[in-house]
Amino acid sequence: MAPDNCLNAVFAAALAAVDPLLVVPPFLPAPPRNGRTVVVGAGKAAARMAQAVEANWHGDLEGLVVTRYGHGADCRHIEVVEAGHPVPDEAGADAARRILESVGGLGPDDLVLCLISGGGSSLLSMPRPGVTLAEKRAINRALLLNGVPIAEMNCVRRHLSAIKGGRLAEACGPARIVTLVLSDVPGDDPAVVASGPTIPDASTSADALTILDRYGIDVPPSVRTALTAPSVRSLTAPNAANRVTVVATAQHALEAAAEKARELGLAPLILSNRIEGEARDVGAVHAAIARQVRDFGQPIAGPALLLSGGETTVSVRGKGRGGRNVEFLLALAVGLEGCPGIHALACDTDGIDGSEDNAGAILRPDTLTRAKALGLDAAEHLANNDAYSFFERLGDLIVTGPTRTNVNDFRAVLIQAEDFA
Repeated sequence: MAPDNCLNAVFAAALAAVDPLLVVPPFLPAPPRNGRTVVVGAGKAAARMAQAVEANWHGDLEGLVVTRYGHGADCRHIEVVEAGHPVPDEAGADAARRILESVGGLGPDDLVLCLISGGGSSLLSMPRPGVTLAEKRAINRALLLNGVPIAEMNCVRRHLSAIKGGRLAEACGPARIVTLVLSDVPGDDPAVVASGPTIPDASTSADALTILDRYGIDVPPSVRTALTAPSVRSLTAPNAANRVTVVATAQHALEAAAEKARELGLAPLILSNRIEGEARDVGAVHAAIARQVRDFGQPIAGPALLLSGGETTVSVRGKGRGGRNVEFLLALAVGLEGCPGIHALACDTDGIDGSEDNAGAILRPDTLTRAKALGLDAAEHLANNDAYSFFERLGDLIVTGPTRTNVNDFRAVLIQAEDFA
């Protein structure tokens, strides 16, 4: 099989393994005998998770989930609202308000089914008292531009929110809550995914301020006052009957890709499911490992497939277009220097790399040669955070459209033996 086809096949296998229609149904609770079932949720996979619930639910249900523009799906009983991501907007703020209202007044016989996936922090945007949506948008944008790791970013988001960090659970009162989570964060802590709207928060406002100060992010006086004021309330302990289950992770996707690789005659090696750091640095390290495999058969002999997941970051210093997966690939290309026999694919599993229209891109041994023929300098594009334009000119972007799942970055580096084609 041709290298491009191999890479596309393992990526397709990874996506199929974390499809909400597959992973949600086994974890659905039994419907309540006497009470109502209210479905709420947020994230890039929220609409497809809602579809999975409706297709497998035996009983009445109602509710509302919010997802990114273009990531919606048809549901009969659960309303799907689309809103802004990665920067919050009024549609998300209105959806958050309506979700809080929908769980008010529930009793102990009622069930709240909460569907959470990555992207929910931006989509479920309801500023805490003393903070405006405009201020929250500005801080969110600054966090993104400064390449702040997702766990720290979501700590700030929780403390600027009136619904995250367990506040949604508190609004549910005595109702039982079952939370199903598609994890897009390294380590798969459900309290970090979408900033944990149904999970009590162990961090403090002081922690959030420390993060903002560490990255030199300008904080308006009103926001600093809100974060230094005594908490308006302390979150209650979770109901003992509540349940939180992570139903899909990057590891699931990587294991499915590895199995597909074996079927194709490749030796897979999963490097890690939780790689973080600057995308360009991660690309350089992957290049070094790929060269070691090709030149010395270490730590695995070819034909081999290196696999990794997690969430890298991009500290934006240039004025180009790009996302973390294409920036990873461009750094990989620079590190490989046209090394023969190495191909790679890097995509975001949600189908959107950063804020562009592509999932990622593909890299071939002749990438730099073709780029040079077009007058493209890989190092200059990397310095300008302009990886999207680089791969667009080459015709090597991968455009899947919204996948309606989300376990974050997927990277596959194929190292060929001479007799593999």
